[in-house]
This record gives sequence, structure tokens and C-alpha cells, in this order.
Amino acid sequence: MKKKKVLVIGSKGNVGKKLINKLIQKNYSVLESDIVPGWSKNYFMADINNPLDLIDAFKKKPDCVFLLSAMVSRVTCEQAKSLTINTNLGGLNNVVQLCKKFKSKLVFFSTSEIYGPTNSRMAEDNKSPNPNNFYGLSKLLGEKIVEYEVKNFGLKAVILRPFMIYDEEEVIGDHRSAMIRFASNLHKNKSIEVHKDSSRGWLHISDAVEIIERSSRLNKFEIINIGNPKNISTLNLAKYICRYLKKPLNKIKIKNLPARMTLSKNPSLSKQTKLLKYKPKINVKDGIKLVCERIKLQN
Repeated sequence: MKKKKVLVIGSKGNVGKKLINKLIQKNYSVLESDIVPGWSKNYFMADINNPLDLIDAFKKKPDCVFLLSAMVSRVTCEQAKSLTINTNLGGLNNVVQLCKKFKSKLVFFSTSEIYGPTNSRMAEDNKSPNPNNFYGLSKLLGEKIVEYEVKNFGLKAVILRPFMIYDEEEVIGDHRSAMIRFASNLHKNKSIEVHKDSSRGWLHISDAVEIIERSSRLNKFEIINIGNPKNISTLNLAKYICRYLKKPLNKIKIKNLPARMTLSKNPSLSKQTKLLKYKPKINVKDGIKLVCERIKLQN
């Protein structure tokens, strides 16, 4: 049986690296592309803002393209608005047009930030999402481009809206998720800031890449939230990490929510369960243990 061929754009990122491992395990023929310099037989260095560099990858006729490359981060996208528009809209459009030309299915990685601040359940059928930051806005507009091409020009696509993916092996930095930052800073005996009354559901990378791979098998256009249904307050998350690292709870400082952030994310995950037939296997306490054990190895 012929192997299904896929192209992962953004292959050197935290999600991309783990997704490639999952795809290889599942016997896909995998092509990779990223802006990071490098060489291998199936690696194509390219910036999605310069689509000519992607032509050689598309000439290999991938059945499916996973588009992970993007300008991300609430703070970064607010500061670099022009680059965000160029990449998250112009770059996306470049990939969309190549997918159409070479008849490749597109799995587009959006964000939960498209919903904006709301107390209601974040459901995919929400007709009026209201992002409160430029990152979320750029991704919502990107979704509209994909939907337009699906409805009018026959693009085959799936849109994924991820909620709080984390990976104990990801590069540490101030722009990373709260779980990684909390563990890293507490390990260094630094204080951490917790936003008052905030909460999230945390999706381990091993669950995330399984869900992403399954989404590529869908036969019709769908928009799907992906995440963990078990929400936890950020304060409790911080307390768990303190206890695991044996740090005093007075290292936790409570702060008000900054501008352009969402207090609580409460996604509907019925499509993830029913269409993709998947429930996350890593619970938050086990995830905290994985993160803390990894952090302790980085002196």
C-alpha cells in the first residue's frame, strides 16, 4: 500500500517536531519545511512569505499539508503588526494557493485566541468571535481566508483551534506557556505571577499531535477545538508546581489580568471527541510531573 505523503510547514517548532515523530510512527512519508537553516533529503528551507521556496516541496505532491508556521504570541503580534499581517494572512494565502494548485489538503493551525474574552462556552459554531488581541484577530482573518477558498474554490481543509498545548521538552523562555515559565522560574527560586481568577485546560503535546494527525483523515471541512476538558485554576496550577519542586507558596504573587488577555478558557470539545474519537490521556498532575522533572535536569 502506498504511503500517504504529508508536508509539515513549521517542522522545527515545538509542535512540528513532535508531530513529525508521530507521523513517522504512523508510517507516513514526511516532508518538512521551516525558516530555520538546515539540510536533509526531505527538508525544504522556506519562509511562507516567499512561496517560490516552497515549490520544490509541493512538486512532490503531498496529500496533506500541516501549516504550523505563524507569528504567534499576544505580545509579539501586538508589537510587530506588519510582520503578523504579512505572515499570518499573506503567508497563509501563499500556502492555500499552493494547496489548491497541487490538490493538497490543508490542516490550518489557528488559535483559541480567536474567541476573545467570554464567560460562555467556547464553541466552534460561535458566529461572532471577538478576539481582543492582534494575534487572535490575525488568526480569525486567516480562518476566513481558508473558509472562503473551501466554499468557492474547492480547497480541502480542516481548521484546528488549539487550547494551551505544552511540552516538557520545549525551549524555555518568557514567551512560553505559564506551566513552563512557572516551573522554570520556581526551579531558579524566582517568584511567579499568577493572574487572579484565571483558569485553563492543559493539553500535553503527546495528546495534541495524536489529535492533529487524526484531523487530517477527515473527509469534509471542519473547524475543531482541540484541548483538555479538565480546567484548572492558574493558582492551583502554580501551587501544584510549588509542591512538586518543594518551593514555598509565598513565591506566588497574585496579579490582575493584563490587557488583551482572556480570564478563563472553557472550550467545547465535542467535535474532538465525536469526530476525532479522542480524549486526552495525560492529566494535568502527570503533565506537571513531566515538566518539573525535565526542568530539574536543566541546572
